[in-house]
Amino acid sequence: MTRPVTIALDAMGGDHGPAIVIPGAALTLERRPDARFVIFGDQGQVLPLLDQHPKLKAVTTFHHTEVSVKMDDKPSQALRYGRYKSSMWRAIDATKTGEADVTVSAGNTGALMAMSKFCLKSMPEVDRPAIACLWPTVRGESIVLDVGATIGADARHLVDLAVMGAAMARVVFDLDRPTVGLLNVGVEEIKGVEAVKEAGRILREGNVPHLSYHGFVEGDDLGKGTVDVVVTEGFTGNIALKTAEGTARQISSYLKAAMSRSLMAKIGYLFARGAFAALKDKMDPRKVNGGVFLGLEGIVIKSHGGTDAVGFASATELGYEMARENLMAKVREMVAASARQEASAQKEAAAQQEAAAPSAAIQ
Repeated sequence: MTRPVTIALDAMGGDHGPAIVIPGAALTLERRPDARFVIFGDQGQVLPLLDQHPKLKAVTTFHHTEVSVKMDDKPSQALRYGRYKSSMWRAIDATKTGEADVTVSAGNTGALMAMSKFCLKSMPEVDRPAIACLWPTVRGESIVLDVGATIGADARHLVDLAVMGAAMARVVFDLDRPTVGLLNVGVEEIKGVEAVKEAGRILREGNVPHLSYHGFVEGDDLGKGTVDVVVTEGFTGNIALKTAEGTARQISSYLKAAMSRSLMAKIGYLFARGAFAALKDKMDPRKVNGGVFLGLEGIVIKSHGGTDAVGFASATELGYEMARENLMAKVREMVAASARQEASAQKEAAAQQEAAAPSAAIQ
């Protein structure tokens, strides 16, 4: 993509709405000067903030909307009163119509997924979309999915997640064959529920292009960065995500308490503050804010609802990169290749059964 990347923003989404979205977009523009914006929201709240950022205003098309989706709305409620007219829906529709290349919202996750599926539709080969996020590790970052789009998964869905996650890793990490692991209760092939074991067999035997199947990984492998992509179903993935976020806050709280406990501790902190600053930066959840909805006919990014402008800018820049590096083309390519591989395997299995049938009849 050589033309500027246009980003559609739901200005009314999140806990703080335009007060975070507009400054976040301004930060994105500083770092991505070729970005353009289409912003949807209440003009009484958005336009005064845009006036404070003239550079952003100069590259923004604004659309007034009177309806916004609340953070506690059920997806069915949001669809009923927000379809076609809310800031969330219209931001998604901008990506569908081509007015924008990607949509970013900090709004209600369930409503955003429901509206995205209704408006953009799922890819033909994908049964259910997923949310993929960047996960800090000791060796850099990994991609983890699904972190909350759908609960439960059969083997086919887990394979779809592996393929889509690998496509995203090719974009984010610039890898030709990202390593993929299935999250399990052990690394041995005999362990785990049947869906996970079956998905492992399919990936092991499938030889999917642009994907290197590592095998099963365990919970501690998330932080180690054992593989580039960790695959699990949405219930487990969301618990893992919230647990990691809570642990990061817990460690930060422990460190603050320890550093203020005594005079010697305070003196020690002065000598080590550079190291502590680096640790704080590494553990800052704002730096990896943004979940990518995979499996849809368009790119949608979900920002954490309670983030600040720095965090929202991270989500917006993630969307920028996904559009710039043509995530959709890579996902389609790999999903189609996986479908062809599966069809070929089924055809071969049927042929083997047919060849074995006469000999069985003779016996």
